[in-house]
Amino acid sequence: MTDRVSTSARLDLSSQITSATQMAYNAIRRMIVTAELPPGEKLKIESLKDILQTGASPIREALSLLTSDQLVERIDQRGFRSAPVSQANFTEILTLRCALEDMALRQSIANADQDWEEKLVLVHHRLTRANPSDGALFEDLHKTFHMTLLGKCDSPILQRYCSQLYDLNVRYRYLAGRSLNYKRRDVSREHQGILDATIARDTDLASKRLLDHYQQTGTFLQDTGLVPSE
Repeated sequence: MTDRVSTSARLDLSSQITSATQMAYNAIRRMIVTAELPPGEKLKIESLKDILQTGASPIREALSLLTSDQLVERIDQRGFRSAPVSQANFTEILTLRCALEDMALRQSIANADQDWEEKLVLVHHRLTRANPSDGALFEDLHKTFHMTLLGKCDSPILQRYCSQLYDLNVRYRYLAGRSLNYKRRDVSREHQGILDATIARDTDLASKRLLDHYQQTGTFLQDTGLVPSE
């Protein structure tokens, strides 16, 4: 009986630790992506403990996980910092994203069926109704729309790479949003255009609109002067 209780207690503790790590991971990731934690800033365990109201162990584990996502860098034996940004890094992400998503979208349209089309229309509708000021929800819906576009691609590995590149690109989009001219951008119209061409099975137009959508971020990013060239 004692062994059973002990095992149950260990399982409960393990679950709590996992939950705390996941919470810390999600919170720190959001702060890095939205530049609440600026690029290149040292991430102090004690400061993050106070902000997140959790222990040091979940934070260390979360930071280790975020190094795999390339959003955090380990500084030798001195701790962690949020990954720096650069024009070269953004250009590499954008180039890879355009190449891989062009391939994935073309496959997805080639494999299109009614169920996928209906799902795409639904996730787009949910995105249009979301309030951009509700950052976490809007980002979830935004990524869902873009990944659903690629959802009929028959390569899980390709889809995974596209998902990872999306995540790396998000904080550059937030930085681009600081451009004084960014408010002129009609992102909803861009999404609608991509959707319309995709539903019409116009592969070339859908791909062009999708890649133009991504390249717009680079245009506004240059206006901010926030991303170093080196």
